[in-house]
Amino acid sequence: MNTTASMPGMQPFASGATREPACDDFPAWCAQQLGVVEQALTGWVGAQAPETLARAMRYAVLDGGKRLRPLLVLAASEAVGGHASAALRAACSVELIHAYSLVHDDMPCMDNDVLRRGKPTVHVKFGEADALLAGDALQALAFELLVPEDASQIPVTMQAELCRLLARAAGSEGMAGGQAIDLASVGKQLSREQLQHMHRLKTGALLQASVCMGVACGAASSAVRLALGHFGTVVGLAFQVVDDILDVVADSATLGKTAGKDAVHDKPTYVSLLGLQAAKDYAQQLHQEALQALHASGLGEVQTARLRALADMVVQRSN
Repeated sequence: MNTTASMPGMQPFASGATREPACDDFPAWCAQQLGVVEQALTGWVGAQAPETLARAMRYAVLDGGKRLRPLLVLAASEAVGGHASAALRAACSVELIHAYSLVHDDMPCMDNDVLRRGKPTVHVKFGEADALLAGDALQALAFELLVPEDASQIPVTMQAELCRLLARAAGSEGMAGGQAIDLASVGKQLSREQLQHMHRLKTGALLQASVCMGVACGAASSAVRLALGHFGTVVGLAFQVVDDILDVVADSATLGKTAGKDAVHDKPTYVSLLGLQAAKDYAQQLHQEALQALHASGLGEVQTARLRALADMVVQRSN
């Protein structure tokens, strides 16, 4: 697989340079960005893998999912005038880590789920061995995309920072650590602080990293990095609160995954801890905090418009 090649229409531009949004309409911007991400993922995922492994990898990644994490990367990079090719690769790498985590999370040794993104989970479709290998391969590919030999795709110093951010968010101090706490908490009653800590790692770390990696694609001040990092943290927490709410109020067809499984597995959630209405109120509180973080960044409304719209989408989503 040649990961040094650039994708059509995605040329680097100078860090810190201003870049006018391609479209003032948020849904159209999303469609445009998602089209580019999907094209890149289609070209990169499983490109030179053995046939069976390639099928499982592509099944896990393509043609499904909200792609929230790539959108956060691209919107954050746009806000700071980032390097376009680096942002695209970072966006795809975060999505690959997310996809691999879902493959492993759904397996019988974890949540043992049979439905994901409205279709059978990878281990149901391809068997446990190929699912395990597909997840492993997707994780490795995520980092391969961040270290192309051609430095015009991602400057070398930027490669190192992006790898550090992603590795920290995916590892024991991030997503994997949160998953371990989640598994150890089944049937237990957690305090609000314990539940929040678990979800900051399990779900929030990768969402925060998406924002931070987008910012790292540009030349932002420490104040901007701090404010947007806090924005990512709050959005990540809001995402999980809404996820817990939807697990109670939505059906499997709407969610594209098994509804009500948290209660069946006796897992602690914001709804079980706070109650449904209080959880909804908390999601709104986090939404306001996210908007305040964008204001605190000192960036203008034009620069942060996409991030603001994504925060709205996280709280208002129905699946």
